[in-house]
Parts: sequence; structure tokens; C-alpha cells
Amino acid sequence: MSITNQLMLFIDVVQQGSFAKAAAIHDMDNSSLSKQIKKLEATLGVQLLNRSTRSFSLTSAGEEILVQAHTVVDTLNDIKSTADSYQSQPKGMLRITSGMFFGQQYIQPVINQFMRQYPHVKITLMLDDKRSDIIGDHFDLAFRIGKLNDSNLMVKKIANAHFALIASHDFIAHYGLPTTPEELIALPAIIYGNGDVSLDQIKVSEQPHSELMKTFKIKGSYKVSDVRAMMGAVQAGLGYAIIDLFNLEKPMEEMGLVTLLTDYKLSTMDTGIYALYPHRKQTPLVSEFIKTVQEYIGTPAFWVDHVPNYKKMYK
Repeated sequence: MSITNQLMLFIDVVQQGSFAKAAAIHDMDNSSLSKQIKKLEATLGVQLLNRSTRSFSLTSAGEEILVQAHTVVDTLNDIKSTADSYQSQPKGMLRITSGMFFGQQYIQPVINQFMRQYPHVKITLMLDDKRSDIIGDHFDLAFRIGKLNDSNLMVKKIANAHFALIASHDFIAHYGLPTTPEELIALPAIIYGNGDVSLDQIKVSEQPHSELMKTFKIKGSYKVSDVRAMMGAVQAGLGYAIIDLFNLEKPMEEMGLVTLLTDYKLSTMDTGIYALYPHRKQTPLVSEFIKTVQEYIGTPAFWVDHVPNYKKMYK
């Protein structure tokens, strides 16, 4: 194995905080990865890591060499990206991160199509509802939903937020149909929450079709971090929920759901669905994949049609 590849392994071991996690990324076993790090140390003539039974720490030499290793690997990746950009078809490695549900429901079908169309492309997809450090974890592309905070990343909006208040027919039969926000929030809710994201409030107009908005805290005995579990609970009649329409896997009628308070204006709270990538990763491969995702989703996104007459709701 070349010293460049060994440096890449060294970087991943430190970033993942574990030999096992780094080995899994590279489809290696722990002992093989550990041998490569030891060979790197022998080649450089310095110890990079202080190892114990369950953990490790960087030596002083390891800290300095880690910085230089990032520079070397980033430079080589930039050279490779430049060369790839002159190919007639996209090729190379693409590391993508996405939230669990969005990745399974919308990114995986695009990957299936993309890899059939471009057989020389290799893709790693990491699904995690907690936001990754795109640059630190060396992702080429991330798909995020909500508000954006990363000012050092390139951003392309791929879909607007389309919020709705939903409940099941059984829920309405049991509790009745709420006609005001005050009546709604008195009922049990299913709340999505994961990390720093918690959909535990709604911002709606004070009166139907009014421009005056008010924020209401919603209450519920069930808070869940998985979209499919949340939707299953709503279908089971455990509570109502506020969702972005991409959460609907199929038309609402087929899911046994109805919309609530459609005469009230409902704020999307400056959220959306975005593709993000580092400045240094503006490659044809990234651009082509984003384009393919956009074409698959459509403009407006096809899931808007899961709710009949949605364009006339929440205005």
C-alpha cells in the first residue's frame, strides 16, 4: 500500500475515533488497518498514535503530521477531480450523507439510476439523522432539510418546504375535527425530534387567511426520532402531526390521512431541502448527481401531488 493510502487511513482513524469504524469504511479488518498504520510509522520514523487497549491518542508528531496529511490528501483529491472533469462521462468516488428517511426514500432510487448510467462511478452513502461535519468527515455532498447554518459550503436548494397538519380518520372520529389552532393544540400530537431538531411548535395565522401569524406549542405523549415511526403513529390515530410533504410515501388517501386547518396560513419557518458541498468539490460528478436528484424529485416536488389541491391550502 502506498504512503498516500496509509495517510488516508491515518486520517480516517483519527476522524472516526476508532480503528474499527475506520476499517469498516475501507472494508478492511482491524488487524490489517493497524498493520498499515504501523508501517506508516516505520516509514516516517516516528510514532503517530499512543495506543491503549480501548483507545488511542495522537502524539505530538502525530498532531503535526495529521495537518500535513490533510493537505496532501486534499491536494491529490483536487488533482483527481480536475482530471475527472475532463472525462466524457462522470467517474470517480462520491461520498454522500443524508438523513435516514430522505436518503432511503429519495436518494437511493437516484443512486440506483445513476450507477447504472455511469458504471465507473463509486458511491458511499452514509445515512444519519444527526448532521455530519461535511468538510471534516470528507463528504463530497450532503442533503439537508430545515434551516442552514454552514456558511463555508456551497448550497443548492432542490425543493421548497411544503408543510401540512395531518391526522388519521380514526383520530378525527375519536376527537372530532378541530377548527381553530387553539382546538388543535389541545389534542395529542406526535412530535418528531432528533438531535437539535424538534418539531414541537406550529406557526399559523391567527385567523383563516390572515397575515398575522402566531406560534403555538404543541403537546404530545409520543416523541420519536424516525419519520416512518412518526407516520405510523399518526396512521394509528395516536395523534396529529406537522410534516413536510416529503414524509408521505404515497397519496394521503392511501395512507388513511386527512389535512387539518387548511384555511389557516401555515409557516414553513424558512426551511427547505438543500444539497450542500465544499467549495473545493465543485466537480462535474457532484453537479451531475445533484441534477439527477432534482430531475427525480421534480419542480415542484412530486410529493406535493400526494395531497389533492394542496396548492390552494394554507394560504
